[in-house]
Amino acid sequence: MRRLLAILIPALLLMTACGGGGSTPAAEPTSQSTGDVSKLSSLKVSDNGDDKAPGLDFTKPLAVTEPTVKVVDEGGGETIKAGQTAELAYIAVDGTDGKTLEDTYPQGPQPIELNDDLKSGNAAIYNAIVGAKIGSHVAFAAPGNASTGEAATTQLVVFKLLSAKDTPKALDKPEGETVTPPAGLPTVKENDKGIPEISVDGVAAPKELIAQDLIKGTGAAVKATDTLTVNYVGVNLVGGEKFDSSFDSGKTASFPLSGVIKGWTQGLAGKTVGSRVLLVIPQDLAYGAEGSGKAKGDLVFVVDILGVK
Repeated sequence: MRRLLAILIPALLLMTACGGGGSTPAAEPTSQSTGDVSKLSSLKVSDNGDDKAPGLDFTKPLAVTEPTVKVVDEGGGETIKAGQTAELAYIAVDGTDGKTLEDTYPQGPQPIELNDDLKSGNAAIYNAIVGAKIGSHVAFAAPGNASTGEAATTQLVVFKLLSAKDTPKALDKPEGETVTPPAGLPTVKENDKGIPEISVDGVAAPKELIAQDLIKGTGAAVKATDTLTVNYVGVNLVGGEKFDSSFDSGKTASFPLSGVIKGWTQGLAGKTVGSRVLLVIPQDLAYGAEGSGKAKGDLVFVVDILGVK
């Protein structure tokens, strides 16, 4: 998740965090604004198409005391529904002087799944998008918070809703042809609950990234720009200590493949949905020599690729 969005819009891109895959909400609101929308009355958005950020004109300085969301311009496309995955692009600016802080248009559309996780994590954003039409511009103004050491001035994000499609259903478990890996790699066995367990006994440090199919799925090939739904477990190559597992939480994880460690991005791109993949990752493609939390040095993961979007 980009740092700015982590500050301004917690849960806006919720699929980048572990624990995605919430159920489809039962009720669909019409697109709703919230907060002190009068503060955004001067905002004018000049559309520059889907590939270039719009021009923003507003009375400065802009200051709000509560998170404020407003549909600035209504698009002419289809109405976005609960349970769909919408794609958007956004520009973020400083409310004091209008200086651009972040512009995602050059990177292409950013997906956001309109599920119960988003609804509970940020109802204002959810309610603004669900019921809106494709092509709409939605403004979000976040008050500054100097006490937390984050931005002390109001910041403004304007995002354009580019498309929406039904969210494909993820698999419950890997499906495909079992593959026998070569000797010398970590071994993987399922316990009585069907959860993979990794043994690293006698395994040498990798000289390069290893991405070995254990089950070869028959689904779509993964692109580096995709958002994945997975189950995974990770251990340190030295000592075999487990440091992370989505299986322990009982929830799958969803994230853009471009937003994880290089070993995952490089190792999973080109793999297919339904696959179970063994990743042996040198530390320079993981968290470096210092590590991250309990993840230290060379790492080993088993990743079940259950869906892409």
